[in-house]
Amino acid sequence: MKILVLADHESKSLYEFYTPEKLKDIDLIISCGDLRANYLTFFATCSHAPVYYVRGNHDCQYERCPPEGCICIEDEIVTFNGVRILGLGGSMEYIPGSPNQFTEKKMEQRIKRMWWKLKKNKGFDILVTHAPAFELNDLPDLPHRGFSCFKMLMDKYAPRYFLHGHIHANYGNAFKREDQYGSTVVINAYEYCIIDYT
Repeated sequence: MKILVLADHESKSLYEFYTPEKLKDIDLIISCGDLRANYLTFFATCSHAPVYYVRGNHDCQYERCPPEGCICIEDEIVTFNGVRILGLGGSMEYIPGSPNQFTEKKMEQRIKRMWWKLKKNKGFDILVTHAPAFELNDLPDLPHRGFSCFKMLMDKYAPRYFLHGHIHANYGNAFKREDQYGSTVVINAYEYCIIDYT
């Protein structure tokens, strides 16, 4: 199963210079946040693949104008072709009271409220977030610091993939497209990448 993962920066290759061949083998599209609603709607329109998304810290406009034809997986576990996908959007809170920003404690509370979904689904195979995990491709400043509770989720459930955005390629040496945490492959989806889930 080929999964197109998007985050943070629009791809000219896929969008402005789109051709049907570029998406014909894609089975699923996942957005890790901070992309215009119209951009995601484009992929839902031009591809046969479903589009799942979580919100980034800049996706406040989704409340009044969500991406059309796309499925929000915030605080949910959805199953596609037998693969269980858990979504937790947002970033570390750096402007108190802002939507899509959470303290470590608030993110932990979100996860705790999912206990029944986690039990019912017997865990998950892909963790989809906007922010990275703490000290795993994150940055030391508060807006780009990762969440420790994401590591706790991976420690407990050992998903195959952890997909996130938020750390841009032009932020310097912190950017890694792929990393490893235990048995979990960590992917920074900045702009786009394609993973082959077998």
